[in-house]
Amino acid sequence: MAISPSQRRYLRSLAHDLHPVILLGAKGASEAVVKELDLALSHHELVKVKLSGGDKDEREEQIQTLVDGTGAESVQQIGHVVVLFRRNEDDPRLALPR
Repeated sequence: MAISPSQRRYLRSLAHDLHPVILLGAKGASEAVVKELDLALSHHELVKVKLSGGDKDEREEQIQTLVDGTGAESVQQIGHVVVLFRRNEDDPRLALPR
């Protein structure tokens, strides 16, 4: 599911006040973290994740693992924080602009 630039802008504005729900530790993006993120996305649709330390390539790898494992889309990344979005088809909570 691709989101348009206006939808991405809207989601970034909603994510501004959110606190990270998932905090990655030294082990990075493990299978357990992906499962927990999947549950959080099912419930909230829009989730902030704080990535573990490391260089930029390591953070990109962590983001890719999370996105591939959950089917979410990366909305924004600033430093060690990434915002992910996945629409809940059964019970959508966020109304996206067209």
